[in-house]
Amino acid sequence: MQHEAEVREASRRGDYGKVIELVRKDRRMTQTQLGQALGLSQPAISRLEKRGTGTYQTNVLVSAAAHLDITPDLVGLSGDRPKPQARDDDDMHRRALLGGAIAAAAAPALAALPTTADASSGQAAALRLSTTAYRRLDGSTPSQNLEDAVRAHLRLIQATARTADDEHRMRLAAVGSEAASLSGWLAWDMGNHGSARARYGAAVNAARSAGDPLLTAYQVGSLASFEAHAGNGVQALNLTGRARRALRGRSPAVADAWLSSIEALGHAAAGDRRSADKALVRSRKAAEGLLEQEAPPPWPWVFSFTAEKVAAHRVTCGAWLGLPDWVLSDDVGALATGHAKQRALLLLDIAAGHLAAGRVEGAFAVATRALEAGLKYRSGRIVERARALRRSLALSSPPRVVRDFDERLHGVYL
Repeated sequence: MQHEAEVREASRRGDYGKVIELVRKDRRMTQTQLGQALGLSQPAISRLEKRGTGTYQTNVLVSAAAHLDITPDLVGLSGDRPKPQARDDDDMHRRALLGGAIAAAAAPALAALPTTADASSGQAAALRLSTTAYRRLDGSTPSQNLEDAVRAHLRLIQATARTADDEHRMRLAAVGSEAASLSGWLAWDMGNHGSARARYGAAVNAARSAGDPLLTAYQVGSLASFEAHAGNGVQALNLTGRARRALRGRSPAVADAWLSSIEALGHAAAGDRRSADKALVRSRKAAEGLLEQEAPPPWPWVFSFTAEKVAAHRVTCGAWLGLPDWVLSDDVGALATGHAKQRALLLLDIAAGHLAAGRVEGAFAVATRALEAGLKYRSGRIVERARALRRSLALSSPPRVVRDFDERLHGVYL
């Protein structure tokens, strides 16, 4: 490390912002890039790096350390040195859970631990950490490899809840809701829509049992997103309405931004361009308001909802509505968010935009990149979307790039 001596000196005096700044520069990363990775704005990263020996928010330090590959002790998260002073609203249980290597491993999701109630429940906290670890693995692991482990994890949560007292059972219901939702996502990725719908439904029911309006809205919104992608626009819109009602008029900005984007998908699935555009405008406005906030998103959101994510939804809406200008104007911003499998799905939307504009070779050059990711991660959802794109093109003599695409698809069964 080029600045190793300076990093250690800054750590010794408790200037953890300087540690982050020096390591960020060694990694050749801008403040904007780091902010996007942590769900913060560039000004927020600048303020973090200039904080000196003042107050730090523990979960932000953990996330930055994990992303920059900084050992936790260099930012005061483990070892014998005093821990960084936390803000008043920084839950005490986070400190207990964020020590050592486990803190770095689970960093982006630890901001999602919801309330101090879990501090008295080691079981619920430990089970939630396992769920967040599986969620992180999803971005780089075939869903088939995670499916059995996540289902066993869900059964463990349910078994633990059956022997718990009433108060503890409600907390475990929230943990089970998250695990059921992840299981639904994995089934969706494998192309098993029936199982995905059933598991998302189970996540909604568990959230209601937990008595948590925000979690209920999140899970109903997740089911709405699934239905929109399945082409059920009216059902998706009905579900987003239920999600908003679950919030009882107390909707945090991230929920408003996210639900507006899902409403846009519902309108697009129903073929309503005007309403989709209005929903996207609302979503972008709410997302831009989030940029000024330094605090992590409220649980159960793990990452902030950014303008790049709104761009991704606009690309998808454009693909469904056959509007290449929507797709190709936002393609770069959209690809700045999400993990490899999510980016592959966006690439297929971008390919659809090229195809709608008559750019056949460009469309299938992009689609080939997406298909390679689908094969690498054995994603049935990606492969089926690639097949659907191919079916949308009817040429008696397709160009070479399309023939190569056909060869890659031949004999693939996922």
